[in-house]
Amino acid sequence: MRKILSWRKAVAVLLSITLFFTPLLPTYAAAPIKETPSYILIEAQTGQVITLQNADERLAPASVTKVMTLLIVFDFIEKGRIKLEHEVITSAYAKSMGGSQVFLEEGEIQTVETLIKCIAVASGNDASVALAEHIAGSEAEFVKLMNERARELGMKNTNFVDSSGLTDDDNHYMSARDVAIVSRELITRYPQVLDYTQIWMEDIIHNTARGSSVFTLSSTNKLLKMYEWTTGLKTGSTSKAKFCLSATASRDGIDLIAVIMAAPSGKTRFEEAMALLNYGYSVAQLFEDVNDDVLPTLPIRGSVEDYVTIKYQGPFKYLDIKGSDLSQIEKVLNLPEKLTAPINEGDAIGEAVYRLNGERIGSVSILSAQSVEKAGYVDYLGKALRLLLV
Repeated sequence: MRKILSWRKAVAVLLSITLFFTPLLPTYAAAPIKETPSYILIEAQTGQVITLQNADERLAPASVTKVMTLLIVFDFIEKGRIKLEHEVITSAYAKSMGGSQVFLEEGEIQTVETLIKCIAVASGNDASVALAEHIAGSEAEFVKLMNERARELGMKNTNFVDSSGLTDDDNHYMSARDVAIVSRELITRYPQVLDYTQIWMEDIIHNTARGSSVFTLSSTNKLLKMYEWTTGLKTGSTSKAKFCLSATASRDGIDLIAVIMAAPSGKTRFEEAMALLNYGYSVAQLFEDVNDDVLPTLPIRGSVEDYVTIKYQGPFKYLDIKGSDLSQIEKVLNLPEKLTAPINEGDAIGEAVYRLNGERIGSVSILSAQSVEKAGYVDYLGKALRLLLV
């Protein structure tokens, strides 16, 4: 006779099965944020998330959009397509932008670098459009570049309609996580942008048909005066987006990015960004191994060469927010005893594995530092002759 489980036991069994097959999701400690509905805090060098809330919700980003605009501009500078000293002519359309502006006149000429300052400091919508047109011919074509770059970066909850964020179009949106992603790409790939985002005030000269006049750029990022470790990055606000901010800071070798979306007021935006940053610095410690130690050479068969030199792919960085003793981190080299030709320079041949308290926390690839071709008959003959002559 089969035994029938009681309803309590049946529920317990179902619950245990559910828990067993449910994937474990990362958990994040709660930050002291009370009013901002969507935010994220990450460490810039590793990209590790420290804390978040509703970070994948699609929201209007306002002028935080310009982080992507600046990224495209610096991409084009890196490629040599434009230069800081290049002159940009302001169109009637660029002049017509409302909201935050630096009051460019139609036909006015400014350098690329001046317009970067106008965006980074004063959040000029007219400057954003002027640069977009200079790079892509039209703002619409520039927006295509923005959306392509977003896809490259894996920004899954982002779509751009304009280059400034002035629009109220529902199809123009970003998530807090995506803002953090593009902010990280900008400041790590082009750290020189921080030279502009840390400017509090600076004068530019308007040269127009009416003559020359001085205009003072004033930073929209009040954190520059409120939080001593601030390095940037971009504010934004509209009636639809409310108050947004991508705040970057650097302290004791740790670079943090705090993103605030849809805060109810400008004051809340800055105060809660500071709360996020303070929280991050209270729990974060960064371990870095520059990997400048000399690696052994490895024997190789099937080649004229007897040994191959190897190198690390780069440094290793690990962010801890659990209060661990980072002096206990161990590095173990996993390398083959012997290689076989041919090998190309840059081929991965092993790895350096890092462990903390027995748990793997990451690795760095070890690469061949040279190319080695496979030996032929003549090579073997020459090698044999050399051995006989020794």
